[in-house]
Amino acid sequence: MLRHGLRLLFLILGAAAPLCRAYAQAQGDVSSAVSVMTDTLRWQLRETGLATYYSARTHGRKMASGERYDKNALFCAHRTLPFGTRLRIVNKKNGKAVEVVVKDRGPFSKGRLVDLSNKAAEVLGMLRDGVVPVEIWVEKK
Repeated sequence: MLRHGLRLLFLILGAAAPLCRAYAQAQGDVSSAVSVMTDTLRWQLRETGLATYYSARTHGRKMASGERYDKNALFCAHRTLPFGTRLRIVNKKNGKAVEVVVKDRGPFSKGRLVDLSNKAAEVLGMLRDGVVPVEIWVEKK
């Protein structure tokens, strides 16, 4: 019984590997293909666009949710998603990802989808760039 289960597992993995490689070649990164397969179980792609991050000078100011901005916390601002929504932001330039919580409204610059805290921007490796293309994934409930 166990041998049949293992055989089936290897068969499934063997069939999925070429699909992952094909996706990775299209995207340019093998690890992103594997992460997409596993992430779609927990996350749903919502939108793609540009992300920025907060100025360090806003540290301590009140946000739309009533909480104070903490540059060392992992959160973001989004125009329409409810406060408390968990998002996974993926930097399309380098493949790095971070999980954040919506705690503020914005960004109000044309063409931008999300403003990230300084810590989230650091995790994504976007501090030098300032504005990067991202994928925004919403946690499934």
